[in-house]
Amino acid sequence: MESPPPLPSGLETEHLLDVFVDLEAPLDIGPGPFGRRLVLILKGGRFAGPKLRGEVLPGGGDWLVWAPPATLELDVRAVMRTDDDAHIMIAFRGVANAEPAVLMRVLSGQAVSPEEYYARITPRFEAGAEQYRWLNAAICLGSGYLGRGHAAFRVWRVL
Repeated sequence: MESPPPLPSGLETEHLLDVFVDLEAPLDIGPGPFGRRLVLILKGGRFAGPKLRGEVLPGGGDWLVWAPPATLELDVRAVMRTDDDAHIMIAFRGVANAEPAVLMRVLSGQAVSPEEYYARITPRFEAGAEQYRWLNAAICLGSGYLGRGHAAFRVWRVL
């Protein structure tokens, strides 16, 4: 049997963008088959990175599931409009974990340092405008936080 070629030793990334959004008060759907469903509707926001910048349009949201005691499963979809008037959809799944007391502070809207909990996301993009179609094939990773009435995350593109 022939030996396989050596596997890559690691991954390189580049900073893609930072996103800051304002949120409506959470809508508590209540307990369901996967945990307690909360919906956070986006009021709008901004994003900026080395290759693109613009606004996050109102109306997107996070349909998160809180699996007590200490895990949030994120399910976010939003539309971004670049400063050159292109529309890009961003969708991501993610996980946030923390000690139960810390997570309760996050969910109640208290200010909690991002160092107090783990929050990671896997964004995907859909772009039709020629200058942003490279995003359609981008594999991305991110981290973020949820604050009082707002959320933010940083996204890196895996090279």
